[in-house]
Amino acid sequence: MGIDDLVNKGKEFLEENKDRIEELLHSEQAEKVSDSVLDAGANFVKKVAPEGVEGHVDSVRDNLDKSIGNE
Repeated sequence: MGIDDLVNKGKEFLEENKDRIEELLHSEQAEKVSDSVLDAGANFVKKVAPEGVEGHVDSVRDNLDKSIGNE
């Protein structure tokens, strides 16, 4: 099985399960996990980034959060 076969199987899987995937992405469980991951990532970036970017980091984090979960 080549890379093209794997890509095609992945596309097929996504197409067959797009409703279930969408439902899972907007679930309470996805909200909890995404909040935890996004908070950890944002806090890490704030520690290593130069001063003055905290607001931008928070803005990016909030925009990502709107795409995942149910809040």
